[in-house]
Amino acid sequence: MRPWPEAGRGGAAAAMAMAEKFDSLEEHLEKFVENIRQLGIIVSDFQPSSQTGLNQKLNFMVTGLQDIDKCRQQLHDISVPLEVFEYIDQGRNPQLYTKECLERALAKNEQVKGKIDTMKFETITFVLPSAWSQRAMEAQAFPQP
Repeated sequence: MRPWPEAGRGGAAAAMAMAEKFDSLEEHLEKFVENIRQLGIIVSDFQPSSQTGLNQKLNFMVTGLQDIDKCRQQLHDISVPLEVFEYIDQGRNPQLYTKECLERALAKNEQVKGKIDTMKFETITFVLPSAWSQRAMEAQAFPQP
């Protein structure tokens, strides 16, 4: 699930640029996670001879965090509903949030459509006939030539 800002003119180009920013962030995060995994292996089996490798991995972590921060600055205008984080905290797929929002919107749309149809029916059944009969009586009140 990717939160997209409102697209105006040139929406396709803006969406592509936003997708590239997300892809860049995803790539940096994957590299960072892999670096942490490798760091954990080095630390769990630490030997004095592996100090150089440990220092190198720590420097990669710092660089990785700086890269992630640069990506974050490019995505500062993205807002994510708090409910998405609740889904994640509950161990649920965040894409379910989007699906459930769409299902709720469709249900509400059907409900409103039903109310509109009811109002149309009442207008045709009750209001228009009385208005027509009133017009007919007014037309009869005028003398015919």
